Amino acid sequence: MTQEAHVTQGPLTTEAGAPVADNQNSETAGVGGPVLVQDQLLLEKLAHFNRERIPERVVHARGAGAYGTFTVTADVTRYTRAKFLSEVGKQTETFLRFSTVADSLGGADARRDPRGWALKFYTEEGNYDLVGNNTPVFFIRDAIKFPDFIHTQKRDPYTGSQEADNVWDFWGLSPESTHQVTWLFGDRGIPASYRHMNGYGSHTFQWNNEAGEVFWVKYHFKTDQGIKNLTQAEANRLAGEDPDSHQRDLRESIERGEFPSWTVQVQIMPDADAANYRFNPFDLTKVWPHEDYPPIEIGKLELNRNPENIFAEVEQSIFSPAHFVPGIGPSPDKMLQGRLFAYGDAHRYRVGINADHLPVNRPHATEARTNSRDGYLYDGRHKGAKNYEPNSFGGPFQTDRPLWQSTPVTGGTGNHATPSHAEDNDFVQAGNLYRLMSEDEKARLIENLSGFIAKVSRDDIAERAISNFRQADGDFGKRLEAAVQALRG
Repeated sequence: MTQEAHVTQGPLTTEAGAPVADNQNSETAGVGGPVLVQDQLLLEKLAHFNRERIPERVVHARGAGAYGTFTVTADVTRYTRAKFLSEVGKQTETFLRFSTVADSLGGADARRDPRGWALKFYTEEGNYDLVGNNTPVFFIRDAIKFPDFIHTQKRDPYTGSQEADNVWDFWGLSPESTHQVTWLFGDRGIPASYRHMNGYGSHTFQWNNEAGEVFWVKYHFKTDQGIKNLTQAEANRLAGEDPDSHQRDLRESIERGEFPSWTVQVQIMPDADAANYRFNPFDLTKVWPHEDYPPIEIGKLELNRNPENIFAEVEQSIFSPAHFVPGIGPSPDKMLQGRLFAYGDAHRYRVGINADHLPVNRPHATEARTNSRDGYLYDGRHKGAKNYEPNSFGGPFQTDRPLWQSTPVTGGTGNHATPSHAEDNDFVQAGNLYRLMSEDEKARLIENLSGFIAKVSRDDIAERAISNFRQADGDFGKRLEAAVQALRG
């Protein structure tokens, strides 16, 4: 039977066979509102996606990690009531896991791929997880498209290989990816090591202070070692000679006492600015230009202790953007909203329902008090305590104070596209990024992109991909088209 015979024509459906009306936009409470749990297509896709591989992570499988210390260097109490940020000089233990995104556990470190940046703060109010990447933006703006996107990066179900057709077909049909693809195929697409790259929270998050005032923030971690990258040729050689290059570099630098560090900065936007800001501040494919909201230094992050057991502390470590502490919360960012569900669901499936009890994951500066009991690997910690609330036996009780401030919503429920602001389109920031590059950087970007696009089998897929970059910048598109044509003959 040929491959074509397996292709199913007709409307897309749910697993139960119901037709799908909208597979591009998750359902929200009004335009720009938070995502609704009643969007069963979104939950079905994310839950199924999390269960496609065992036991390694579906994404971010290949990683390395280390413990460290975060030190506050500036007073930010006017913006947030988070206790670990409450005074200059205060220190908090951390654990940071780096990773590649698309490759498997058996892959090589020196690949062209975003790098995951998963940082756990062991605060006295519970663990706060900041889960981002080494880029300030991402390929898509709605979590409902995430399983489809990753499927294009993974092995094709028929050929068993990553296929250029799949990658560029999706990117060409998803023009919001143009900004991140420009990042990925530029010089920073292959960091020389985990120590020589920046980290970003990527999403927009809420900070709220003691008075209940709301601010929107973006996190930046600027490497104190300086940015260093690999060319494609250097990466190809290193991946073959030393697949563990980044992991080894991190471990050995800490063993030598050369502790890597990052200067921690935030961009802060008053809540009142968000509605009329020129770009949608909750769109993960966009940055906030620094001239609008200059980054403010707030701390230092240093990594100073290696894990003693990679499996127990790196592979079994879990991070969830839903792990907030008082004074910090989510935004209406639709990618973040989907990840609030998907990360925890992945951990419960992959590591187990009691993954939070493992030493690397449990709170270090306070005690977890829950009524959850039993399940795989339960350690019996609760003994004979009651497992319900409220109770009159001295059990834990609610505080009646939310961790973050509520966000007003209006409008009807539905599959709403992410709201556009005055200067929003899918190409403007990709074009700005291209125009910031030096001539040498542009030449390498064109070489990297054209070499991959030239591998597609259909002219229409190649032309659609080039068209996105042409709309970002005319020179960008013209040079890319010529380079692809030269390679394709």
